[in-house]
Amino acid sequence: MTMSDKTRLRHGLFGSLLGALLLTTPAPAQEANSVYSIQADGLACPFCAYGIEKQLNAIDGVAAIEIEIKTGTITITMRNGFTLDEAAANRAVEKAGFSMRNFKQPGED
Repeated sequence: MTMSDKTRLRHGLFGSLLGALLLTTPAPAQEANSVYSIQADGLACPFCAYGIEKQLNAIDGVAAIEIEIKTGTITITMRNGFTLDEAAANRAVEKAGFSMRNFKQPGED
């Protein structure tokens, strides 16, 4: 066996061991972010949307907010491990000067 054959064999064994370790190492569990939907009355412009967004972002755990002005639909994505309380969402919407008509938790259709 030549030196290059030994090197190839060593690299091949190392690659096989590394591959086996990667395949048997459990990946950390990924939790899905919770997504809530709110229906708010009175949204008429981007400034209105900004007011609600600002109040909702003050709630601990909010990761993202999407607002569709035409329908008054607000989609709130919470960070992993956080939930959105309906009362807290209602307070935020009212503090912005609007009324919450509907609140849907994850899994509700």
